[in-house]
Amino acid sequence: MRFLVRDRLLGFGDDYWIEDDQGDKVFLVDGKAMRLRDTFELKDRQGRVLIDIRQKMFALRDTMLIERGDEPLATVRRKRLSLLRNHYRVSLADGSTVLDVSGRILDREFAVEYEGELLAVVSRRWLRVRETYGVDVVREDADAALLIAVAVCVIHLAEKEREER
Repeated sequence: MRFLVRDRLLGFGDDYWIEDDQGDKVFLVDGKAMRLRDTFELKDRQGRVLIDIRQKMFALRDTMLIERGDEPLATVRRKRLSLLRNHYRVSLADGSTVLDVSGRILDREFAVEYEGELLAVVSRRWLRVRETYGVDVVREDADAALLIAVAVCVIHLAEKEREER
């Protein structure tokens, strides 16, 4: 299943739609401005909140929390001991499942894997529209909303890290 994401051009706090490969609006990323911590909501086309994404307060390194219905779903942070600057680890709430995200995050060219198995690919290569990237969810049984939330998190964390340098 392939989704198209138009990059936010005006910065944090903007809302943007994620479309399927037919051009139908599927998810809305609702950036919440004027908060103490960075916050997003991933909504369906009827406006129901599917996933909440929040910056974790008081963490040693930047961390984003993903929740579904007030229940923790995942924690996203840059991998601590990595030679690659763009390598993130997603720890699911079950405590034993870890997803690896690696590639050129700021270029929107990266993959999400679980134990070496490809779950999703984020890429601009197969698109001709500027400021747009695709999220290709490879496995049919994968949670597309979660994988899109992961992409939103790692891009946000990488952009934040670049701004701080």
